[in-house]
Amino acid sequence: MRYAILGTGIVGRTVAARLVSLGHDVVIGTRDPATTLARTEPAATGVPVPPYASWRAEHPQVELLTFAEAARQGEVLVNATGGRVSIDALTAADAGHLEGKVLIDIANPLDFSGGWPPVLDPVNTDSLGELIQRTFPGLRVVKTLNTMTSAVMVEPARVSGDHNVFLSGDDEDAKKEVRELLLSFGWPEASILDLGGIQTARGVEMVLPIWLQLMGKFGHADFNFHIQGA
Repeated sequence: MRYAILGTGIVGRTVAARLVSLGHDVVIGTRDPATTLARTEPAATGVPVPPYASWRAEHPQVELLTFAEAARQGEVLVNATGGRVSIDALTAADAGHLEGKVLIDIANPLDFSGGWPPVLDPVNTDSLGELIQRTFPGLRVVKTLNTMTSAVMVEPARVSGDHNVFLSGDDEDAKKEVRELLLSFGWPEASILDLGGIQTARGVEMVLPIWLQLMGKFGHADFNFHIQGA
């Protein structure tokens, strides 16, 4: 399978590396590849993230393209952009390259404009997952993996014991496809909870404020949520 990861941050890099390790072809999309490769300073994300060029040197098989080029090549798309710019990134990807494709949305609409902790926008009566689905109706959006750190997304065994990952989406075939991917990452079948349609993305996105508080309390991100009785 050929995956196109939209976004060059730590989440996109982590997912891309895992997909490559599983034998998939992977490209990564960014707004301006030359600018992305020219950056030498760590990303300002609260946690230092090395420049993309240093990661690319270790993963030369992952081609860096524009959003449009990546979306055109990808059979399955992964939205790993910052949630506040996801619509702009997908617009740049060109709707004609999105039609009929599965989009795995692992982004969160975190707004840092007021400092720390960030707030969600949209929230309560809407979600980023729903906004993407409304804006690009030709996409088959599946919200998943947004309730944990990127390392746990692709290696659930980092957290001992039972814990869960959620699925939200309107297209049942798309959710089945994403479920198979989660299984290949190492998620047990019983740990994957299908919450229903894309509207349920509101709930999983609103998990992020408590997740951030727990990360601050624990001092690390190797934890996840377990739904007892699921």
